[in-house]
Amino acid sequence: MPAETCVAWTPIYTCDLVGISPTVTGQALRAAVEVLDSLTGHLFGGCQLSIRPCRRSCYGESWTSLSQLWWEYGSWPRPLFYNGVWTNITCGTCQGSCACTPLSEVWLPNNVTSVDQVKIDGVVLPTTSYRLDDFRVLTRIDGGVWPLCNELNLADTEVGTWSVTATYGATVPTLGQLAVGELMCELVNLLTGNKACSLPTPVQTLVRQGVTMNFIDPNTVFEHGRVGLYLSDLFIQTYNPNALQAAAQVFDVDRVSSFRITGTA
Repeated sequence: MPAETCVAWTPIYTCDLVGISPTVTGQALRAAVEVLDSLTGHLFGGCQLSIRPCRRSCYGESWTSLSQLWWEYGSWPRPLFYNGVWTNITCGTCQGSCACTPLSEVWLPNNVTSVDQVKIDGVVLPTTSYRLDDFRVLTRIDGGVWPLCNELNLADTEVGTWSVTATYGATVPTLGQLAVGELMCELVNLLTGNKACSLPTPVQTLVRQGVTMNFIDPNTVFEHGRVGLYLSDLFIQTYNPNALQAAAQVFDVDRVSSFRITGTA
């Protein structure tokens, strides 16, 4: 998955932006989203991505021909003791399947918020033809099967191709909207030269007319993955307390990817 945020977060403003140039507010919003998205491990955002998947295989290349037949047409026989009799049964067509009928499914990048469109041979498939399981397994439910081949040398508008367009990433919570609004307002103050800006500065101590004022050390704040603003730091602490750079993922180095993102460069 790409690290950048694909859709700007909707801010809840904590200041009055009347009279501020849209150019300034736009720059401040983009910068605020970039900062908070990074400091929360890229958990939110709503990225829409089109991929060219491959149908999930029921067996690996290392299996023998007999093994392939078992996984293609039914699982290994499993003993069942029922009514005093031991019986060998088979279930499903893929290892670990929960169903006792064949399932046609593909694995999408995690975590899918919504499946927006599926195209086969350039034709959009009705949404009643499939469902999403476990937030990433696209399962065919209309009696059909996902295509075995995907001609990646052709656009997904052509015969012999298929693609899945989905939205990934969790919706930004209310606290996140408040945080981005708060940070955006402070960035606007900084860009417009407003002395009311609350962002930490390199100034540590200020003495004036016998009064000494101590300020937060920005280097300490940034070192701990914070920005020095109450709502923003509360949001970061709530959703990324361990300062992770990204959500944890598990990779199987022996398994070929079941999808491809085409045209990335």
